[in-house]
Amino acid sequence: MGDSRRMPDTSPPPDQSQPRLRIGFLLAPRFTLSAFATFVDVLRLAADDGDGSRPIRCRWKVLSTDMAPVQASCCARIEPDERLGDPARFDYIFVVGGLIEGGPGLSSEHATFLRRAAQARVPLGGLCTGVFALARLGLMDDYRCCVSWFHHQDFLAEFEKMRPVSDQIFVVDRDRLSCSGGVSAAHLAAFLVDRHIGGAVARKSLSILMIDEPMQGDRPQPGLPLELNARDPLVRRALLAMQQNLQAPLPIARIARDLGVGRRKLERHFNADLGIPPADASIRIRLAQARMLLTRSDRTVTRIAEETGFCDASHLIRVFRESEGITPDLWRQQSQGVENLA
Repeated sequence: MGDSRRMPDTSPPPDQSQPRLRIGFLLAPRFTLSAFATFVDVLRLAADDGDGSRPIRCRWKVLSTDMAPVQASCCARIEPDERLGDPARFDYIFVVGGLIEGGPGLSSEHATFLRRAAQARVPLGGLCTGVFALARLGLMDDYRCCVSWFHHQDFLAEFEKMRPVSDQIFVVDRDRLSCSGGVSAAHLAAFLVDRHIGGAVARKSLSILMIDEPMQGDRPQPGLPLELNARDPLVRRALLAMQQNLQAPLPIARIARDLGVGRRKLERHFNADLGIPPADASIRIRLAQARMLLTRSDRTVTRIAEETGFCDASHLIRVFRESEGITPDLWRQQSQGVENLA
């Protein structure tokens, strides 16, 4: 009888000298851990068969000037893997952003490294608010970039001449990549895995992370809570544009132009999906925000009118009474009375 004992595996390990995807990361001080972790986990699961986590098909490195740990906004610390070196050894370099205010930002050495990467035509990317860092260095000039709806106004305030995309989960514009943060980082990573390794591997990675399927970059961002449950992607993107400009509502013609369609086409899509025209949807969104502010804050009606895009308090009171049958102040009193009884 032959020996039934398991013999040790003496076959050579898989060739790790030629990964198909090589990514370097620069972590900004107080970076967002979730965006970094979900992106890296897609790479980790795509790099090996099963859940082996060996960096075979792709590799990733956290880069540093001094090898000191970098603290995330949640206070966790990440140890760098290696010093900056030659950016051309990577297929992509991503900046992982975090808190916009209160941190020192990227160092001058990081800035020099990123500019060298751009000169070497290494594609650059920003995860979460990482695109802010790239834009501050002039590396997003003449590029489209993705910014979370939550930071849309912050971006406009700092970069007046740029118009960020805040109605998509990620944007790939030539050799610049950016995403809105959170789980969108996983979908951007899956996009790269699909491009360099294969769609089946990308789907496997997402499935293990309990994400149903890859999403394309033009998938609308989950925005502020909406009363209007739109199914049409064009309508959802228009609604998000309305949400992102509550204080200074955009004309419907401007929204249509920004979405690359005519006003009449946008109106047809709204009527077919929601049964109301875009202008009525804009009013309903602003009234929903006004009700929320009446319930959860002590702001005056005048202040709420300013923050929700009404001309003045009288305008808000008139529109509110037409919708609710009572004035905003009386609605607030009744809402607070119901809460006190609960």
